[in-house]
Amino acid sequence: MIIKSLDHLRLISNKIADNVSEKDCIFLIGEIGVGKTTFTRNFINYLQKREGVKETEVLSPTFNLLYEYDIKNLKVMHYDLYRIKNSKELDQLGIFKEDLSSIKIIEWPELVETNLENRLELHLKYSNRENERELSIVGHGKWKDINENKL
Repeated sequence: MIIKSLDHLRLISNKIADNVSEKDCIFLIGEIGVGKTTFTRNFINYLQKREGVKETEVLSPTFNLLYEYDIKNLKVMHYDLYRIKNSKELDQLGIFKEDLSSIKIIEWPELVETNLENRLELHLKYSNRENERELSIVGHGKWKDINENKL
């Protein structure tokens, strides 16, 4: 699928947010600047607006590694694993050790080795056109039947 604009990316994130539930995990895969944090910002702000909660600024947690958002009865945990260099460092974060009822959004998930049941992978790539991106989707568990054509 070709994402033609920021509005198009926002619509995709909104559709995914409408179908997400606790314990779902979204992996965002792609180069720096391709739109991973923009997707997350749209996703979180849409959930906040939908639930009547004041929209907050959503930044990349590159240096903090994690930002948490409480949206009424939902908790969204936004991880950025760009600076994590090995699985030992990843284990120390304890992302999957606790059985938290939260939606996890993980940028740079390449070191994650756990096989999560309800996982959605969004692969973003730069397109030949400057303001466009290529998106491919891989779903697992409840997301297994989703693809670019269903968004």
